[in-house]
Amino acid sequence: MVLPSSFYARPTLAVLEDLIGKVLVHDVRGRSVSGVIVEAEAYIGEDDPACHAAPGPTTRNAPLYGPPGRAYVYFNYGMHYLVNAVTEDEGSPAAVLIRALEPRDGQDLMRRRRARVSGRPPASFAATDLCRGPGNLTAALAINLAQNRLDLTASRLTIEDAGVRPARLAWSPRVGIRVGVEKKWRCSWAGHPSVSGPRQR
Repeated sequence: MVLPSSFYARPTLAVLEDLIGKVLVHDVRGRSVSGVIVEAEAYIGEDDPACHAAPGPTTRNAPLYGPPGRAYVYFNYGMHYLVNAVTEDEGSPAAVLIRALEPRDGQDLMRRRRARVSGRPPASFAATDLCRGPGNLTAALAINLAQNRLDLTASRLTIEDAGVRPARLAWSPRVGIRVGVEKKWRCSWAGHPSVSGPRQR
């Protein structure tokens, strides 16, 4: 079942917790690839120095201020595309960054896509590493700026509830940022091998 917009129109930390175990699905030219979300981070409002909304509204961060349940995709450090799910009410800028997936459908296609980006042979990618890290998962799922602002409830990029439930969750500081590092707004499936960065057990 595709998650409805009401799922996202809630406090961001509640959405973050409930996203662990949900399935991110991207359909490209009739080929569907998907993965279970095992790690994600919250970015909340103009008072959060690590949130893109910290400087106030801009052309780039406009999706954060838009309707909940939309995709916010941006190019990070000139290297990777990152995908977020916009949360809370329209006008309240917040989102959840999806950091890692456990691959499900389309693993062979994911390997070929990762190979094109990295220059490594497709067979060199273990399943646990295919979508481990926010830039790797967008490469594997072919997510880029063309998916920015897509409606996650009714487009070729969706998040679904497939009945997957994590055994245990872990909360820890966000990674890859220099400000707002004290906030424990990173949630992951505790001990899962596809979680990126420091694993919480």
